[in-house]
Amino acid sequence: MTNKVVLTFKDGKILKGLTSNFFPNKNTFHLSTEDGQITEVNREDLKAIFFVKDYSGNKARKDMYDDHIPGAGRKIQVIFKDNEVITGFCQGYSSDRPGFFVVPAAKEGNNERIFIVTSATATVKFL
Repeated sequence: MTNKVVLTFKDGKILKGLTSNFFPNKNTFHLSTEDGQITEVNREDLKAIFFVKDYSGNKARKDMYDDHIPGAGRKIQVIFKDNEVITGFCQGYSSDRPGFFVVPAAKEGNNERIFIVTSATATVKFL
C-alpha cells in the first residue's frame, strides 16, 4: 500500500511524497518525492509524518478538535519542542517507544493520521 505523506523534520524542512515501506519499528524508510526522486529517510531526523488526503490542505481552516472518534483511543495533546500543538486520539502512547500514531480530533481536516516521533516532543498529555 502506498501512502501520501508530508514529512516534517526537526530542522524545519518539509518533504512531500509517497511511501510504501514506513514501519514504526524501523529506523529508515523511502520517500518518492513529488519530483520523482527516491530518498532514504531516517525516522529520528523527523518531527512527524502526516498521512494526508492531499498535499495542499487548507491553511486557512481552523480545526476545532471537538470531534469524537469511536475506537480511536484516548484524547491526547502533543506539544512539540518547536511549540506546535496537535490534539487527537491515541491508542498506544509510551514515552519508551520511538514514536506513536495520533488520529486528529478534527475529522474534516486534511490529516488522516499522524506518526509523531517521540524525541521531537516536549510534552504529551491525555485530556
